Amino acid sequence: MHIKRFSDALPYEAPNHFDVVGLRLQGFEDNGPKNQWVGLSQFLPGGGAGPDATPFEKVYVVLEGEMTVIVNGEEATLGKYDSCTIPAGVQRKIENRRNDVCTMLVVMPYPTEQNL
Repeated sequence: MHIKRFSDALPYEAPNHFDVVGLRLQGFEDNGPKNQWVGLSQFLPGGGAGPDATPFEKVYVVLEGEMTVIVNGEEATLGKYDSCTIPAGVQRKIENRRNDVCTMLVVMPYPTEQNL
C-alpha cells in the first residue's frame, strides 16, 4: 500500500492550462501506481485548458463546482461527482464558467514512447 497525504502533494504544470493549480496526488513515485497517475486540478473562475488532444485517454471527475467540456462542438457541463472520459486523440477544451473554483480529479496513464 502506498499512502500519500494531501499535505505532501506537489504542484505540477500542465501544458496549455490556465488559471489552474494542479497537485499530483499519486504517480511518478517509486512505490506509487504503475499504470496511471492521479491529479487534483483547482480551476479559478475563467480557468480551463485547451483546445488540444493527448495521445492517451483521460478521466475527469468533478468534486466541487462545475466544468464545461467541449468536444467536437458539443458542450456538456459536469457538476459535483459527474465524470467523463476523453478518448485518446480527441480534441477537447474545458472551461470553468462559474464564479467559484472548480476542483476536478484527473486520471491518466503514464506517457510512453508510443504516446509522447
